[in-house]
Amino acid sequence: MADQRKNQSRADVLVYTGPELAEDVEITGPCTVHLHAMTTAADTDFVAVLSDVRPDGYAHNLAEGIVRGRFRESLGTPSPLQPGSPYEFTIQLWNVSHVLRAGHRIRLHITSSDFPRWDRNAGTGAPTGTDTTLRTADQTVLHDRVHPSRLVLPVIPR
Repeated sequence: MADQRKNQSRADVLVYTGPELAEDVEITGPCTVHLHAMTTAADTDFVAVLSDVRPDGYAHNLAEGIVRGRFRESLGTPSPLQPGSPYEFTIQLWNVSHVLRAGHRIRLHITSSDFPRWDRNAGTGAPTGTDTTLRTADQTVLHDRVHPSRLVLPVIPR
């Protein structure tokens, strides 16, 4: 597993790191991110990555997922984004089974690209692969009472 600190220190990556764990924590099952966000683009991607951070700072990925904005409600029926409007994006990180040891920390990072792992989103809303220019998007992640962005983990009681 590669150390992710370099990726997680980029200016275009939003990183949330929890406190050191007082005891071992097992997560087993589906992990989901509910992200409330706005964009300046007609379409955008959000990538979420769950990591285990060791006491020495080494961070390795446990799970990741992506949502393309226009497919947030259905893969079969695209729904355009209205720039500047808030949306809830559900990002499935799929199943994981991992024990985070005492002294480790849970980290979630959010970004809007992970090329070449995921294809580029030109930001225009045009069908994938048809754009000839890329549009820069400004993203705003919301986390307040009305827009409760959150990570849902299946913690197994010990």
